[in-house]
Amino acid sequence: MSITTAATESSPNGVAGPDPSALLARCLDAARAGRAIDRLDALAVLALDDAHTTAAVVAAGELRRAAFDNVVKMNFLVNLKSGLCPEDCDYCSQRRGSEAGILTYRTVGPDVVSDAATRAVHAGAARVCLVSSGRGPSDADVEHVAEAVMAVRDAHPGLEVCACLGLLGDGQAERLADAGVDAYNHNLNTSEERYGDICTTHGFQDRVDTVTEAKSAGLSPCSGALFGMGETDDDIVDVAEALRALEPDSVPINFLIPVDGTPMAGRWELTPQRCLRILALFRFMFPSTEIRIAGGREVHLRTVQGLALEVANSIFVGDYLTTEGQAAHKDLELLADWGFVPLELPGGAGLGCDHRDAHDHDAHGQDEHGQDAHGRDGQRRDLAAQEPSSEELVRIRRRGVGTDLAPNA
Repeated sequence: MSITTAATESSPNGVAGPDPSALLARCLDAARAGRAIDRLDALAVLALDDAHTTAAVVAAGELRRAAFDNVVKMNFLVNLKSGLCPEDCDYCSQRRGSEAGILTYRTVGPDVVSDAATRAVHAGAARVCLVSSGRGPSDADVEHVAEAVMAVRDAHPGLEVCACLGLLGDGQAERLADAGVDAYNHNLNTSEERYGDICTTHGFQDRVDTVTEAKSAGLSPCSGALFGMGETDDDIVDVAEALRALEPDSVPINFLIPVDGTPMAGRWELTPQRCLRILALFRFMFPSTEIRIAGGREVHLRTVQGLALEVANSIFVGDYLTTEGQAAHKDLELLADWGFVPLELPGGAGLGCDHRDAHDHDAHGQDEHGQDAHGRDGQRRDLAAQEPSSEELVRIRRRGVGTDLAPNA
C-alpha cells in the first residue's frame, strides 16, 4: 500500500474515518520534521483495522530503516536478585504476595555476573542489562553492583552495561556512572492517570523522577512501557507522550506476560496485530530512538516477530527475568531469515561460534530433527495441528543465573 494523501474512507459501520494512506503520510511527515504527531492521528493509528496494520508497519519501517538500516541490537538480561520484592505491581511475578512459583534468590556475586556477560556476548548481545528486584537499592547494593560492573568491564570493555535497580537515592546514579554503567532503565509502564490501578506502593512521578535523576548523572536514559493490562488507547498515547518528554535514548516496549499467581493472570487481551500497531505508533513518536521489543515478544507477536523488527530495532536475546524466551539461536535465525544483522561490539567481538552448531539442541533437549541429545528420536509435534497457545508459551525460568543450569545463550 503506497503512502499517499487522500481524504476519508468509510469504515464497515458506515461512519467516515481517516483514510489510512493520508493518516500514515501525516505521521511520516511529522516524524521526519521532528514534530510530535497529532494526538488524534496517534489514536487513529491504534484504531486501524487489521487489514491496514501492515501499511502502518511499512510506513513506520521507513523511519526505522533510515535511522538503523537493517541492524538489530541484541540485549541480554541478568536477574541479579529474583523475587522478594516489597512492591505491589500487579503485573509482576516478583511482587509481594506473588504465588507464581518463580525462582527466588538473593543478590548473586560479581563472578556470576561476569560469566553471564561472557555468555551474553557469545550469544550476540551488545548490551547486558543488570536487573534487581526491590523498591530501590541500598548504598551497599549499589556498591555490590559497581563491583559486578567493573568485573564485566574488565572482561568485555566494549559491552554496554545497563542497570535497573528501582528508585534511586541521592548520589546513587552518580556512583553507578562512576563504576562504568552506561545506561539506567526505569519504565513508566502506563499513563499517569492509570498508574494507581496497577501499583499503590509508589507512584508515576517516582518513576519520572528516577529517569530524570539518572539522566542528570550522565547515564543514558532507558524508559518504556508495558501493554496488555487493560489500558485504553488514550492511556497508550498518554504514556508515549510522557516518555517523549523525557527524551530517552532507548524505549523498551513490553507486552504483558500474565503469569499465573499474579493479579493479572489470565489477561490475554493483546493480538499480534494490536502489538504491531503499538510498535508503529512508538516509531512515529520516536523516529530515530532505539525501540526495543522486550518481555512478551514470543508470546504475543508469535509468527510476526520478524515483521515487528521492521519497526523496532532492538530485542532481548535469551530469557527474561522470571520466564523463558525462545532458544537464543532461534533469535539469530529470525534475524537472518528477515535480512537483519546483529549490532557488533567494537572491534567485532561477540558471536564466538556458529549458533546453529553450538545450539544443536533447544532448551527442551531436542534438535531441529526431533532428536534428543543422545540421538534418540524425540516426539515431534504436528505443528499444523498442535500450534502452542499463548498460555503454553509462558514458562517459568528454571535456568541461568540463580540455578545450576547454563543460561539460554
